[in-house]
Amino acid sequence: MRIILFAGKGGVGKTSVAAATGLALARRGYRTLVMSVDPAHSLTDAFDLDNALLNPELGRLCQVKPNLWIQEVDIQEEIERYWNDIHRYMSALLNTSGLDEVVAEELAVFPGMEEISCLLYVNQYLRQGRFEVIVLDCAPTGESLRFISIPTTLEWYMNKIFKLERRVAKLVRPMFESLVSVPLPEDSCFANIEQVHERLRGIDRILVDPKVTTVRLVTNPEKIVLKETQRAFIYFCLYGMTIDAVIINRILPTRVQDSFFNGWRNSQERYIAHVEKFFEPVPIWRLPLFDDEVLGVKALERLAATLYGDRDPAEVYYAECPYQVKKVDGRYTLRIKLPFVESDEVQLYKRTDELIVRVGGYKRHVLLPPRLAHHQPEKAKLQAGSLVITFRGEDAKEKKSARAAT
Repeated sequence: MRIILFAGKGGVGKTSVAAATGLALARRGYRTLVMSVDPAHSLTDAFDLDNALLNPELGRLCQVKPNLWIQEVDIQEEIERYWNDIHRYMSALLNTSGLDEVVAEELAVFPGMEEISCLLYVNQYLRQGRFEVIVLDCAPTGESLRFISIPTTLEWYMNKIFKLERRVAKLVRPMFESLVSVPLPEDSCFANIEQVHERLRGIDRILVDPKVTTVRLVTNPEKIVLKETQRAFIYFCLYGMTIDAVIINRILPTRVQDSFFNGWRNSQERYIAHVEKFFEPVPIWRLPLFDDEVLGVKALERLAATLYGDRDPAEVYYAECPYQVKKVDGRYTLRIKLPFVESDEVQLYKRTDELIVRVGGYKRHVLLPPRLAHHQPEKAKLQAGSLVITFRGEDAKEKKSARAAT
């Protein structure tokens, strides 16, 4: 089973590359699903399908070629399937604040619902063994990071807060509702959250398994886009995911020699050299700017042939784990791959068995192995594109206790 995420800044060509990859996989005989995780779905447009073909199965699987299905998740349909009690409570809460009932129902679709719905489908298909490869056409970088962080965040919430919150709500609800008109969530709302969590169980491990899941970053040879690609690389590494290729899209072909494009060509060559330097040893794949928009199956097949040639898109092309734990001279070190980061961008602290790493506006809770959880971080430094954290070794008292126990 393989999961391939295509991510990057909006407008770089992720959807076209994801759709072309799906076609290449299907042609090789893989049962393939291309799923859109972007709220602004455009898979149907990329395949140049008549929207009427999909309306009867809005949000459902649609077969477009032998061995190839696409799916654009529809959040309104998913509310009926997975979020009924949660959505009902959020609507009632917003309606109490004075919002019109229809407006309250629209606003009750809170951030993360669509991403979780996509993950629920992915986990369902994994359990069923329905597809051999799932290709995810991700939203622009910020939303993609929310997508991959949701399993860890939900797991943390369920382990640390959920049970207490549910008990407190049950105890105080009768008294609270007699004093104020603001509703507290019913137990059915908590049961709904628990059901969603159960359906997601295990997806967090799948996403960080480089043998199953890898990310392919799509970029353009432009300064602003490359900065965003670097940030995406950092944050995917922070969340323990493996990038197995960087795809540079829309490179001016060498046959274009018009003087009007000289400035563009020179800047593209400069930024392509930067990409190769920054992301080494991750494979760099190049795609030219085609002479027409990439639209429809024939154009997508042409793109796939240019991108992959004889390569199998399902292969893992780079599999270095972004987390490594070692023990040297009685001290543990945790190495987290974080390229392009400056020391003043990293904040680090430990709480019980968790190491909290913050880079810019993004935070990751790293659950430490049981043995490592008993040690405090002693120092941290950036070294060759990685954050290396050294933990204190056993002190004399710990060693004496260990010897006495034996």
